[in-house]
Amino acid sequence: MKILFLTNIPSPYRVKFFNELGKKCDLTVLYERKQAENRDKSWNNYCACNYKEIFLKGKIVGEEGAICVEVLRYLKKRKYTHIIICGYGTPTSKLAILWLKIHYIPFIMNVDGGLIKEEKRIKYMVKRFFIQSAVLWFSTGEKTTEFLVHYGADKKRCYKYLFSSFMKGEILDKVVSEEEKLVLKENLHIKEKKMVLSVGQFIYRKGFDILLRIAKDFPENTATVIIGGEPTKEYLSIVEKYKLKHIYFIGFKEKEELAKYYMAADVFVFPTREDIWGLVINEAMSYGLPVIVSKQCVAGAELIESGRCGYQITLENQRLLLEKTKELLLDNRLRRKMAEESLKKIKNYSIENMAEDYIKILTDYIK
Repeated sequence: MKILFLTNIPSPYRVKFFNELGKKCDLTVLYERKQAENRDKSWNNYCACNYKEIFLKGKIVGEEGAICVEVLRYLKKRKYTHIIICGYGTPTSKLAILWLKIHYIPFIMNVDGGLIKEEKRIKYMVKRFFIQSAVLWFSTGEKTTEFLVHYGADKKRCYKYLFSSFMKGEILDKVVSEEEKLVLKENLHIKEKKMVLSVGQFIYRKGFDILLRIAKDFPENTATVIIGGEPTKEYLSIVEKYKLKHIYFIGFKEKEELAKYYMAADVFVFPTREDIWGLVINEAMSYGLPVIVSKQCVAGAELIESGRCGYQITLENQRLLLEKTKELLLDNRLRRKMAEESLKKIKNYSIENMAEDYIKILTDYIK
């Protein structure tokens, strides 16, 4: 099986996935650019071991896209069993889809997630044109499939795969004990006994301002740790306004260092205003954390069953967000039970299983 995969950048989880998929097929990956404008440079430390990577020549567009006419040279070769386009959002992916459609060449679309929003008719029709042009769709779950069908995909041809950024061996076997968490906190120079963690880019969409506003009412001796960048003026003004004393803003961390914070934490809170997936939810669950997440996060909708391994909360109800966070911080038994449920839920969401899903779907499609 020979596969051509077009995507924008070599993000770490995708490289891991391509290396795993490349063990099972002859894989060539076309990248539009080497890295995104809004990512730490060390985010791109990777090794393409089991597949052929090609960086297309073109003009950078936006934070993560590019226009690469060179993509047509590879599409014209027609030597691949499958052509997979990752999304439809960049100029290069749109160009590739348009060319394939004009030449009646079937292709598959991979979509990590999606949220249906109110939009102008013309924008809806453009999205519909590109999405419905595929012959098969890889979907991360029910919410993503709803999104795809909304834009013209055939529901019968939307196949779920287990979207992940973790290898099997990276998912914890058991929940970290309270004693171990205290030691980890001490090693990380966090003096509080309890810790609320959130991870992501320091941008408005992630909702860290919401987390800071409710942090003023957290139980005493609770640290709020936000990892991913330099605090904005807005974040600092909130800290000053409410005289917050237990806030830790921490810059980008490599995966090995970030793991220590996940394992030291007691609760993971992600009040994002919008995430078409949100791999930090996978990560938090892989480290055995109960998760509180907004309903505008597709990973939350797919992975978090409220009351089982965490809670889904509407951002309009910030009082409930606070109540559920306090509940988990104060109730040790409930927190551990939900942490154990997180590990049970996430154990199959590995990159190995993700690659297996791809091969099975593609094999069945050929039949």
